[in-house]
Amino acid sequence: MRSLVVLLASAIGALAASIEDCPGYTASNVVEGSGTLMADLSLAGDACDVYGTDLPNLKLLVEYQTETRLHVKIYDAGLDVYQVQEQILPRPSSQNVSSSDAALQFSLVENPFSFSISRSNSGEVLFNTTGSQLVFESQYVYLRTQLPKNPNIYGLGEHSDSFRLPTSNYQRVLWNAESPFIPRDSNLYGSHPVYLDHRGEAGSHGVFLLNSNGMNINLNHTDSGDQSLEYNTIGGVLDFYFLAGPSPSDVSRQYAEVVGLPAMMSYWTFGFHQCKYGYWDVNYAAEVVSNYSAANIPLETLWGDIDYMDLRQDFTTDPERFPLHKMRELVETLHQRAQHYIMMLDPGIHRLANYSTFTRGEEKSAFLKADDGSDYRGVQWAGEVVWPDWIASNTQDWWTDEISLFFDPETGIDIDGAWNDMNEASNFCPNIDCDPAQQAKDGNNPPQPANPPRNNTGRPIPGFPDDFQPQSSAELSSRQTDSGQMKGLPGRDLFTPKYRINNHRGELSDATLYTNITNSDGTSQYDTHNLYGLTMITATRASLLARRPDRRPFVLTRSTFAGAGARAAHWFGDNNSTWSDYRVSIPQLLGFASVHQVPMVGSDVCGFNGVADEKMCARWALLGAFMPFYRNHAGDTAPPQEFYQWDLVATAARKAIDARYRLLDYVYTAMYRAATTGAPIVNPQFFLYPTDANTFGIDTQFFYGDALLVSPVVDDYAEAVTYYLPNDIFYDFWTLEQVRGKGGNVTASNVTWTDIPVHIRGGTILPLRAESANTTTLLRQKDFQVIVAPGVDGKATGSLYLDDGDSLDVGDEKSDISFSWDGTTFKADGTFEYATDVMVEKVVILGDEQTSREGPWSLNEPFEFALNK
Repeated sequence: MRSLVVLLASAIGALAASIEDCPGYTASNVVEGSGTLMADLSLAGDACDVYGTDLPNLKLLVEYQTETRLHVKIYDAGLDVYQVQEQILPRPSSQNVSSSDAALQFSLVENPFSFSISRSNSGEVLFNTTGSQLVFESQYVYLRTQLPKNPNIYGLGEHSDSFRLPTSNYQRVLWNAESPFIPRDSNLYGSHPVYLDHRGEAGSHGVFLLNSNGMNINLNHTDSGDQSLEYNTIGGVLDFYFLAGPSPSDVSRQYAEVVGLPAMMSYWTFGFHQCKYGYWDVNYAAEVVSNYSAANIPLETLWGDIDYMDLRQDFTTDPERFPLHKMRELVETLHQRAQHYIMMLDPGIHRLANYSTFTRGEEKSAFLKADDGSDYRGVQWAGEVVWPDWIASNTQDWWTDEISLFFDPETGIDIDGAWNDMNEASNFCPNIDCDPAQQAKDGNNPPQPANPPRNNTGRPIPGFPDDFQPQSSAELSSRQTDSGQMKGLPGRDLFTPKYRINNHRGELSDATLYTNITNSDGTSQYDTHNLYGLTMITATRASLLARRPDRRPFVLTRSTFAGAGARAAHWFGDNNSTWSDYRVSIPQLLGFASVHQVPMVGSDVCGFNGVADEKMCARWALLGAFMPFYRNHAGDTAPPQEFYQWDLVATAARKAIDARYRLLDYVYTAMYRAATTGAPIVNPQFFLYPTDANTFGIDTQFFYGDALLVSPVVDDYAEAVTYYLPNDIFYDFWTLEQVRGKGGNVTASNVTWTDIPVHIRGGTILPLRAESANTTTLLRQKDFQVIVAPGVDGKATGSLYLDDGDSLDVGDEKSDISFSWDGTTFKADGTFEYATDVMVEKVVILGDEQTSREGPWSLNEPFEFALNK
């Protein structure tokens, strides 16, 4: 780590020396309207051309889009520089508010050009580029903003570092990359160029840079303590959205308005999921389901990794180990038991003449092309592959047809969701010198052995074809288009630009799609690389909707970009079975769920790579139960780690899943709030206690929803944990005993391997199912208990959302019930349009003396009662 800091400091110093003489820009022709500002920006002196060619003429656009959102865009006057396509990430509409009504104000200095953003009510400066010159070149854009000393900055994921980012010699690299073992201080699977800046009593604000190009974002300070954040991108424009907050959760909601509200998830997706790469035949997979049942551990969903495929090809099953008729029997049996099945779909399509998915894709011109118009070739699990061009006009139809055909409920496998892996995209070609055909042969192994090895250097590539005939030259046509129309500047070095981002995989094209490849619309992978996974999940979601138009599609993705939460769930990739990765899953959860607006997230419980330890796995089973997405998943080289493999883990899992399922309607309600308002489904402590400075750096605890504070044991092999309780009333979730938080640390001893500290926050009302069940279908038939946890003022509120759990559009058939307790009277009010036979059997009121009132009360109408004291 120390050497990395030294190298980073040296790189930052070299950068400062190389751009300090750049002339910056001068603003002119400033035109202000009631809610807009426009100006021309001209290069203020001789071009420095340090990492590319300085663009002499830029445009500035400022829009007061809403009272809390300010849009600032700096782009080239010729509209040649790449901008993220509207069809990939639609822009939010502007309400065109007057600047006098806006919470944020834009200020401009014309010469040398700089700008600042401040709060209207206090004048506090939130973003300020004064003191550094804007650099806008063909392959390098630089902008620096001042920050307060010791800032609290969150976001800029995906990463495996602390939730509150370091601010001294720290760098975030945004370049999606396959990242086994989730390395620290590195770019991982997703790029989210958004950060939240929290300033305690002064409030929070957010800054989103809509730019998909690779970038280094540097957080550092001078010797005198002046703090800054620097953007260093290798292309694109500066397209900022400033979010006023002022509360942290306000920032999160405002960001959702920009990138899209999260997709509403089906009720069943919150159940417990099981997967392993290495379930080598259909009988093994069926035995796993049976073993969970025998162990009395509820299992909602079984997943199929690439084991099921014939020669690792999408939309096939191995005829010997996963014959179609047996797969149909497995899935039919799962459905009869009210369980679910999800299968993997990778982007690499086997380049094989008799592989129908490939030939139909060729007919549709669905694949990325090389410069000469031939299919761009790479290597993935199936061997030599081609890659879908998700932007091409016919690709969606081809993908939808393949999904509809293979997953036809009558003739194929009736899946309940799809899993998009390897979509950064991961390419087993290590660099641009790779010969895909030779690389595939070198990596060849016998087709799908019982336990095929998986590592980072010698990937198994079974079934390399020898009979493929390449296209004739008459069939080839280039996809290159003229410059302009925001497609990307011509003449750039698309492999090795002068400014280097610190991609942990090496050069831009190493182990991924080559960055000189042109998409069907004329843009290049150099600019759209970070969008590849987003475009794949967009296509997959649309295909699942076409297959089952009335039901919510479930897509799980590894690669993400801003807006991914509106389309899919995400897991944190191929982590390791270590205590360290167990701990890291908490800040990862906080980043995605509270800042990046991807609420349905979780880690591979007990770890993907390596050997899971019994006690660590027990802790992880408990922790995972309080994350929105809950799946045990292991690699093929890892021994089996299903919860029933150890008695201790099985006991922990039963307790964890029992609590999770009883709480499922509580988190489903939180999911509904996220999908309709952007309210976070998981909250860092400072989201609920924004003026308590002790909470700003906590990333080993979190609020599951807004009522449950989860404080897992995090130290290796420990049976004690020290956690923070803010100055408030709490109640032990397991015993319901009152605990008075004093704004300090509390140490819990004798926390057994089947325990996890959880507290109910005072002032909240918690709806729980009275008992758990083996499936979420059975769970929905259970009555409720309602737990009232009075706050310091003796009052409490909560809510419960009910619908059928799966329909894409439930219409008016939903209930949104509000609960309140004023110290003497409990009320249930709201809308009651979802008809149900389920009742509230009891209301429990906590406090110095616990009291309760027996029901039942119908959930089809309001009810209330007074409690005499």
